[in-house]
Amino acid sequence: MRLRSYLAALLLGLLSAACTPTVQLQAPKEPININLNVKIEHEIYIKVDKALDSMFSESSGLF
Repeated sequence: MRLRSYLAALLLGLLSAACTPTVQLQAPKEPININLNVKIEHEIYIKVDKALDSMFSESSGLF
């Protein structure tokens, strides 16, 4: 009877060890590239907006 309980415990231990997930960490083969080519257009719009404000101001005499 004791042999059966030992075998059952061994079998249960093997089955539970087989079901545990494994996590593997591996470095990437290629380096990580971050592309920083960003278009910044808001400064141009602000400059044009300020130029239009000064052109259409009350003191310009257009209207």
